[in-house]
Amino acid sequence: MAILEFILGLSTGLTVLWWRHSRSEARLRGVLQNLQSDVLGSSFSPSSQLTLAIAQQQKVHQQLRQTIHTYDEVLHNAPIGYLQVDDESRLIWCNAQAKQILGICQDTCPKKPRLLLELVRSYELDDLIEKTRDAGKSCQVDWTFYPANSDPSHLAEQQAYALRGYGLPLPDHQVGIFLENRQEAVALMQRYDRWASDIAHELKTPLTSIRLVAETLQYRLDPSLKAWVDRLINETIRLSTLVQDLLDLSRLQRDSLHSLRLKRTDLVELIYAVWDSLEPLAQKNQVQFDYEGPEHLVVKVDEARIHRLLINLIENSIKYSPSQQVIQVQLRVETVTNPEDYTKEEQVCLDVIDCGAGFAEKDLPYVFDRFYRADPSRARKALHTDPSSASPSGSSTAQLVQPSNDGSPSVFLQGGSGLGLAIVRQIVEAHQGSVNASNHPETGGAWLQVRLPFQS
Repeated sequence: MAILEFILGLSTGLTVLWWRHSRSEARLRGVLQNLQSDVLGSSFSPSSQLTLAIAQQQKVHQQLRQTIHTYDEVLHNAPIGYLQVDDESRLIWCNAQAKQILGICQDTCPKKPRLLLELVRSYELDDLIEKTRDAGKSCQVDWTFYPANSDPSHLAEQQAYALRGYGLPLPDHQVGIFLENRQEAVALMQRYDRWASDIAHELKTPLTSIRLVAETLQYRLDPSLKAWVDRLINETIRLSTLVQDLLDLSRLQRDSLHSLRLKRTDLVELIYAVWDSLEPLAQKNQVQFDYEGPEHLVVKVDEARIHRLLINLIENSIKYSPSQQVIQVQLRVETVTNPEDYTKEEQVCLDVIDCGAGFAEKDLPYVFDRFYRADPSRARKALHTDPSSASPSGSSTAQLVQPSNDGSPSVFLQGGSGLGLAIVRQIVEAHQGSVNASNHPETGGAWLQVRLPFQS
């Protein structure tokens, strides 16, 4: 009887032991599956697999710590500034370059987060952080930063400089900001503008003298040589127009918004007035005009500059439109929603569409840059010869007279100076608007879209 009880007890103990071992094995397999280890399913026992998985995870953890340390070193020694704020816009961390850019004391390394506005008085930086956090996507802002100095004796030494900030949303409503000091680039561009303006001023007088001399000789030379004088006059006109465009562009960039003379202007009347001045060129190229929009639209703009903008846009379309085609000018007022603060505002939308070859995709990002010329194959041979004619608008279009094999001059239309659309962009930006270039899906030609704030 005692032996039977012993065997029964032993069996019960072994059963309990086996049950607990099975549960332990199942738990180990569950842990291994959560670890997603490479050793899972190997020939080792679960306990051995767990030991190997733990060792592997420790190795991965050490690699991650090394990677984080590397990234910290990269950010700390980066040539651009970086700072990180929490969900309450308190400064968590910033590198040495950010401290230098924002004028934060190099010894400032708060053990606990401090409000960024306590350290840096910049509304634009704070606004960039809020925009990035609210939008949940990367944002970019350019502004002029004015460093603050508590010492009145050093106020004269503080100089403002241009900054560009890139906001990056992070988990837990944190925001990372990359800061780029663009003062050197801005100063270089200003020097370039002054150089171009000075050169243009110096060239204006001798070009006028050359043109006067050429026009004096035009009717005093042998007829066989007249074509060469005509060519000289046209090239002089082209250079004079280029010089004037440079001066206008420099003036626009220098004065910008402060020189605008806003007044109530009927854009529809202005569009028709521009077309009337360009109609001789349109008739010569056999191009027609189609306007679509309201009969009257009165807006507060600088009439002279918008007139120049329309001249550049419409003449550009005439120049590149094939014969017997139509240039479309569309005008309307649209209500758009500002993506930053979701407020609604009205905009004047002006579209100029032609039926030409359009822009190459590689050219679209650069068509508003200075002196950028698209594919030279867009220049075409003219059907009529009129070497003494100049562009009605006085813009950068010119004709090149080249004697042919039989001695008669052939006329080629040369492309512009590459400043026409640059001037358009400068005028639009001075009016706080935007301009975009693309190819129209129906005509395949150039599609230039101007958006201006509607001020009646």
